[in-house]
Amino acid sequence: MSLYAIGDLHLSLGTDKPMDVFGGEWDNYVEKIKAGFAKLRPDDVCVICGDVSWGMSLEESLEDFRFIGALPGKKIILKGNHDYWWMTVSKMASFFEKNGINGVDILNNNCYFYENAAICGTRGWLTEGEFDTEHNQKIMARETLRLRASLAAAGDAEVKLCFFHYPPRFKDMVCADMIEVMDEFSVKKCWYGHIHGLGRKFAVRGIVGGIDYEMVSADFVDFEPQLVM
Repeated sequence: MSLYAIGDLHLSLGTDKPMDVFGGEWDNYVEKIKAGFAKLRPDDVCVICGDVSWGMSLEESLEDFRFIGALPGKKIILKGNHDYWWMTVSKMASFFEKNGINGVDILNNNCYFYENAAICGTRGWLTEGEFDTEHNQKIMARETLRLRASLAAAGDAEVKLCFFHYPPRFKDMVCADMIEVMDEFSVKKCWYGHIHGLGRKFAVRGIVGGIDYEMVSADFVDFEPQLVM
């Protein structure tokens, strides 16, 4: 059994917003996702770091979730900024059960366990520079509470791994509140998505301040889930 991570699948099987229109790396991306997941075994786990489906509701996202459910391995999904279909965990779980979507779990104010590690995380947010507004500060405060709840749910887990949609660090921006919570819970590694195109050259990767950062946006990792442990 292995643990993987990938972000930003941006599926649009039930809506008309395919990423192929951007060309380049996004050409035929659904088939690339299939090929990337083909290496996973049924007992493997993959964390999908947000921006899962372009659907505006769960109903519009149904074909995307059927696609995800049919991929090898178990999937754990967290929210991205484009996941407009997102609802309460109970409503999402009920929707998955009603439509026969198996092996897809939601990471939100909770955690999951993989061997001696706890899988924790939240969407995250940006609050520095042009994003430093009262509105964004309120969102960051809520996201910080969600991260704390997720890490607290890990209890005495030997290793705590964090997964985000937004990067806790990007270019010269630092999400200090998020990093403070990770430090408090002795998190040493985290994975994130969200960043595409030219922005990737500003992505923070590697160890900074005692935390190892890794970006797993699908178009950055050639649509192949990346091995976590």
